Amino acid sequence: MQTPYITIDTCKIEQNTRTIVDQCKKYGIQVAGVTKGTLGMVEVAQAMIRGGIDWIGESRLDNIERLRRSNIDTPILLMRSPHMSEIERVVSLADVSLNSEYEIIKALSDKSLSKGFVHKIIIMVDLGDLREGVWPNELLPLVKEVVSMKGIEIIGLGTNLTDLNGTIPTYENNKQLVDLAKEIEEKCKIKLQYLSAGNSSSLKLLASGKIPERINHFRIGEGILLGRETINRETWGNTLQDAFTLYAEIIEKKLKPSLPIGEIGQDAFGNIPQLEDRGMMTRAILNVGRQDTNVDGLTPKQSNIEILGATSDHLIIDLTQEAAMNVGDTVAFDLNYAALLSAMTSPFVNKVVQR
Repeated sequence: MQTPYITIDTCKIEQNTRTIVDQCKKYGIQVAGVTKGTLGMVEVAQAMIRGGIDWIGESRLDNIERLRRSNIDTPILLMRSPHMSEIERVVSLADVSLNSEYEIIKALSDKSLSKGFVHKIIIMVDLGDLREGVWPNELLPLVKEVVSMKGIEIIGLGTNLTDLNGTIPTYENNKQLVDLAKEIEEKCKIKLQYLSAGNSSSLKLLASGKIPERINHFRIGEGILLGRETINRETWGNTLQDAFTLYAEIIEKKLKPSLPIGEIGQDAFGNIPQLEDRGMMTRAILNVGRQDTNVDGLTPKQSNIEILGATSDHLIIDLTQEAAMNVGDTVAFDLNYAALLSAMTSPFVNKVVQR
């Protein structure tokens, strides 16, 4: 197998999906399995579908188009706010989109009408994480404008927590979304089908039994892919953390000093290295670097191997305790979400699906 490569175990993804879907359904919550961390890989979407998800969540239209070509007929939610330059593709490819801007929603309505159908949206509300969303006191005026648009149907409200600034989902901020929904329904004479309040950071709140009634939709990516909640990155019960493994090949192995020789300035990425004198060590270079993945999110599966640094194309490791490994051998790594996202996006990392 040409290195570097990443293995994708779809059976483990299916198992993680089933675990989380079953937990959510106890509380009447539907799950959108988020595939964006795998570049919308069809096999990953299929594993999530086998595991029982109700929706696919995706952020890129190219990925949605690939899923459609593969005959994925599960409803697909476009999770990134639509761009004005892609309105026609949004209404053609996505069943539902998340929105917060009047001008975008109006354009979606106009384009949908020209095609003879109605586009469904979930309006996002910012409850404190300061990413996308209407500020709560601006929600009612926006909905009053949107309900008159003939090419749009508001099917729910949503919020995004934790992703940008780490705001933790609580009963209180989830209840705020429920209260806003009640106000909208009473004053605008509509019925909201979905309150999409959760992502992988909501799993702890779910397990505590403190999810307010009417919250009925989660968007779960990392929890399924890596088996972790996203507040403290703790492993989630009855899930597996090794559905993905990155392999890189040793291309050089030498006995060298632990400290560089000469005056030290900035490295290739503008950092000044902080190094410790550990004497001579067996240093190896692997054929993977920052152009291939987020190397800070890699953990060697062999605990006695240590990452020393990385450049665009190379990862340098300490092989002193693994002297038997040689040029041509491969080293395996676990990945966090950032490393997974970049490795799956990189055209230089081969993808190997294991069923």
